[in-house]
Amino acid sequence: MDNFERSGLRFDVIDQAGAPDRGVPAEETVVLLHGFPQQPSAFDAVVPHLHRAGLRTLVPSQRGYTSTARPRARSDYSNAETVADVVALLDAAGLDKVHLVGHDWGGFQVWGMAAWHPDRVASITVLSTPHPAAFLESMITSGQGLRSWYMAFFQLPLLPETFARRSLERSLTDSRLPSASVAEYCKAMERPGALTGALNWYRGMPFSIQQRVGPITVPTTYVWGRHDFALGRAAAERTERHVQAPYQFRELNSGHWLPETEPDAVAEAILARVAG
Repeated sequence: MDNFERSGLRFDVIDQAGAPDRGVPAEETVVLLHGFPQQPSAFDAVVPHLHRAGLRTLVPSQRGYTSTARPRARSDYSNAETVADVVALLDAAGLDKVHLVGHDWGGFQVWGMAAWHPDRVASITVLSTPHPAAFLESMITSGQGLRSWYMAFFQLPLLPETFARRSLERSLTDSRLPSASVAEYCKAMERPGALTGALNWYRGMPFSIQQRVGPITVPTTYVWGRHDFALGRAAAERTERHVQAPYQFRELNSGHWLPETEPDAVAEAILARVAG
């Protein structure tokens, strides 16, 4: 498949599979979900490892990131809506259950899928993003609130777009995202409406807060970089409290951009969780 539709929106999908050589069932599928301001290419160095293990991968372009799936209302970017996109992808692909991987906002989707649709989820591997309840707890018990100042700023109309156009390249470079990815993501954000669509994930937060993500009952791996500029240790360590299933926490000596900078470690974590 190369696309799927939901509620009048059309999402592009990169659908690939490899030949098994590590004993993992070939029919297993892994869905990989990118965050801000990434593109599906964020996982380009990860998926070859999964294909060598015989896995099929589906990497969709998220809502807001393509002109054919860019609704305007802030409420259209709530967690309930973005999770429903994943359900629609599974339905379109004819898949009852998959392994989910998400980074940044994609991780937020994965937590929602695992909490609300555990029957569709074989396992989850979440990169960088703590469980939403752990994140909210850390906002009042640690310095996470200071780290997340930009989330409040992004609620404003128009001004964040002006700020991001001027500072995005520098911010991504300073956060140690590889230069090739910086160039690609910034170029993508120059397309008409793309930056607003991406920022709308933040503007959907007030609606998402009302949509409680409860305990997780599917096997879970959480991978976090100890030098993450956006997501601190307090939320990372609290995440285990919200998982009522086999759980593994992997701490890497890295920053926020784990798919791009730590593809081998990310792939190994995914394969270990799938095999488990």
